[in-house]
Amino acid sequence: MTQGATPPLALAPMMAEQLQRWLDAERAARDRSHHTIVAYQADLLAFLSFLGGYHATPALPQTLGQLTQSDMRAFAAAERGRGLSARSLARRLSAVRSFIRWMSDRHGFDASKALASRGPKFTRSLPRPLAPEQALELLDIAAESHREPWIAARDTAVLTLLYGCGLRISEALQLDGSDWPLREALTIRGKGQKERQVPVLPVARAAIAEYLRLSPWPVQGDAPLFRGARGARLNPSVLAGAMRTMRQSLGLPPTATPHALRHSFATHLLAAGGDLRTIQELLGHASLSTTQVYTGVDDARLLSVYRAAHPRS
Repeated sequence: MTQGATPPLALAPMMAEQLQRWLDAERAARDRSHHTIVAYQADLLAFLSFLGGYHATPALPQTLGQLTQSDMRAFAAAERGRGLSARSLARRLSAVRSFIRWMSDRHGFDASKALASRGPKFTRSLPRPLAPEQALELLDIAAESHREPWIAARDTAVLTLLYGCGLRISEALQLDGSDWPLREALTIRGKGQKERQVPVLPVARAAIAEYLRLSPWPVQGDAPLFRGARGARLNPSVLAGAMRTMRQSLGLPPTATPHALRHSFATHLLAAGGDLRTIQELLGHASLSTTQVYTGVDDARLLSVYRAAHPRS
């Protein structure tokens, strides 16, 4: 804390209880993930702490009932002043509005003024997928990326799952021995514990079979399928480091991360004629608007081709 700064006021017990009830409701009714709940808690603690300092008294339910658009703008300005990005602020304000709406339903106050406030505008950054040939080159070089053949085969298998099935790296590394042998469709439990069925390509099944053939660790039902050098569940940072070495060998940009293979999966499906709703299901997106960002990637590629090829461009 900087010298002369006013220390944050303690959260009123009544408000702390209400906040916990809201978080419990979000977790149970909307099946929010642990990470989302932690983020929401941080968002609301920041907001309630701001209100306490702004009004020089800990925030209470009636404080929320008296909020105006000016109060909300003051909070937004304070958060931007602390260096919060427009994107992060928009998410924070969304959580705050949800909490205020929930509180207004239970305490019977009019929250229309606070809820009328708008979040900051920001440009959603487009995913940075690899070109199809780059993705294939990456998978080829992965087979020679480590002096230990089983580790090279392991990295190849995981990367093939990310690109071939569109998995998040956390989803791939959560697979256990009981998931082997992979069936034609794999049941994946993603964000918020939501389950989805993902088709498994024969090339992905073959890559995992080769890794298991070379691995010094036996396949055990309750043990991780992908193991680190000492037998524990493979850490995502290990794969990220291997990917960093591979992309440097191929001259790929820093955006060529393991997660970029998931972006590549979606973008290449869309370019080949896949429909957004199907891609949404394959990726496990809760909202179609999240998946629609890939149409921007495809449009950008088409515009690039147009500008390069059209004689009047």
